[in-house]
Amino acid sequence: MSRGSRGVAGQGGCCCFIIPTEVLKRFSHDKKLSAEERQAFGEMVRYEKLWRDFRVDRTEHLRAVQAILPSALTAAAAGPPAFSVFDCRNGTKLPGVLVKKPATSTDASAKRAYTQTAAVARFFDQVFGRNSIDNGGMPLNSSIHYSVKYNNAFWNGSQMTYGDGDGQIFVDFTQSNDVIAHELMHGVTQYTLGLDYANQPGGLNESLSDVFGSMFRQWQAKQTVDKADWLVGREIMGPAALARRYTCLRDLSKPAGKHCLAPQVTNFSQYRDGLGPHTSSGIANLAFYHAAMAIGGKSWEKAGRVWYGVLTGSGVKPKMTMKQFATQTRKLAGTLFPNEPAVKTAVDAGWKAVGL
Repeated sequence: MSRGSRGVAGQGGCCCFIIPTEVLKRFSHDKKLSAEERQAFGEMVRYEKLWRDFRVDRTEHLRAVQAILPSALTAAAAGPPAFSVFDCRNGTKLPGVLVKKPATSTDASAKRAYTQTAAVARFFDQVFGRNSIDNGGMPLNSSIHYSVKYNNAFWNGSQMTYGDGDGQIFVDFTQSNDVIAHELMHGVTQYTLGLDYANQPGGLNESLSDVFGSMFRQWQAKQTVDKADWLVGREIMGPAALARRYTCLRDLSKPAGKHCLAPQVTNFSQYRDGLGPHTSSGIANLAFYHAAMAIGGKSWEKAGRVWYGVLTGSGVKPKMTMKQFATQTRKLAGTLFPNEPAVKTAVDAGWKAVGL
């Protein structure tokens, strides 16, 4: 691939970090933070850019394999996924040193990474019949204690990586189960729709991770939609963030809320090409929230099945727009629940509420 083509492809590469670049940039100029803290956020912005070419190459390779080579592998034929945790010991070499018994480790980060990753795998298996993120029993590896006071968590195309946070704005990223599910969901999207990470596909990509991350959080807590708080990243908010009255990273029920550290747009009329994926994803997030609330009950049983059906039944669609996704959910709602027209009505109303 030429340098020029790489630059174009980079616009569609999956920059799968939980904390938006816009937030990192904002804190890098925040005079309320120390010079050292501002510098750390600035370095993180530059670091993220270095990952883009790597992720683009990985995504393009996977698409080529899926398009060219046949596969007889099925979820039934494959065994269940294995889970491994590695300790970077505040270094940056991945995956790090293997943690031999993470399920009983005295390191709380290792134990959380192991148990919550296994729980996400159970969620996809029990709710959707999916065997790991690739539906083929792919091993799920996690690296903890990445770098020093690293304020992010990310999916790099093959594994999960978690920072410890700076202890002020953010704390250990393994503490929020929906963050873990959000990032693993990027892997599911990578193996299904293969969405680009720019413009509408990028916003849809991020929304799917927020939606399924929230869905998993509710499933694990055995919550109905009316009992859920619909927040993303509540447990990673550090004392300095809480002091500024930020109670979460994002909120599916109120994407533009002042309590959100990373607020989002709420209607398609606010969308424009070039808007960050973490920002434009608020449109589809709110549509799912409205649909799930109108249907009632448990989000994963009906609204979730519709969203998952479109995600996995559409083939590789890297350029899928929000409108195209909305159209497919409307159709599938009627197909999956022919005797429950209220489901299709709720999905339709959910998208209309956000201008689609």
